[in-house]
Order: sequence, then C-alpha cells, then structure tokens
Amino acid sequence: MPRSERSPLLLAGLLATAGVAHFAAPRQFDAIVPRALPGAPRTWTYASGAAELALAAGVALPRTRRVAALATAAFFVGVFPANVQMAVDWRRRPAPLRTAALARLPLQVPLVLWARGVARSGKGQS
Repeated sequence: MPRSERSPLLLAGLLATAGVAHFAAPRQFDAIVPRALPGAPRTWTYASGAAELALAAGVALPRTRRVAALATAAFFVGVFPANVQMAVDWRRRPAPLRTAALARLPLQVPLVLWARGVARSGKGQS
C-alpha cells in the first residue's frame, strides 16, 4: 500500500486509539481539561473521546475523508488549550514528565499539518 494510502488510515488509527483511551482511562484526561470550561471535566473527556472516534471513522472512509480530515485539523487546534493546561500543571513534576508535557505543545503542529495533508489528498472523494 503506497504511503499516500496509508496516511489516512494511520491518522484514523491514532484518533481511534486516543478516543478509546478517553473512555478506558478517563482520569488522566479529566486532569487536563482547562478549568475555565463549564461543566464537569469528565463530560469534556467523554465528549472529546467521542469526537475522536467519529473523526477516526470519517477519516477512514474515502467518501468522508476530506471533510473529516479538515475537522480533525480543527479538533487538534481546539484541544491545544488542554495541552497548555497539562504543561502548566506539570511544571513541578519530575523532569521526564515535565518534558513530555512540554513536548506535546509543538507536537500539535505536525498533527494539524498531517490532517490537512490527508484532506488535500482526499479532494474529490467527498
């Protein structure tokens, strides 16, 4: 399978894995929900997990790939505040954990670019 055909499936796999993790281990996600958001953190955890599962399905299907990949790029931008919250909250944790939290911040850029690339390669299929 050519790289261009694998890329959407890999992105869908990443989204599905993250989505399942929100339901399997929600406490770790609850902890990074920005406190400024209204409602219970668990509600946001489950909602973002459900969104990731829906995006995964959309990216996996050629017919919906372009729109779902664009929505995925927007989703990655939208969850950036949670990564910032994690970096702030973990600033006094041991160095490896602090480094992991800080590394998540610039990681959003290639994720957004990956999703946009998948959307571009899916032109004409939606």
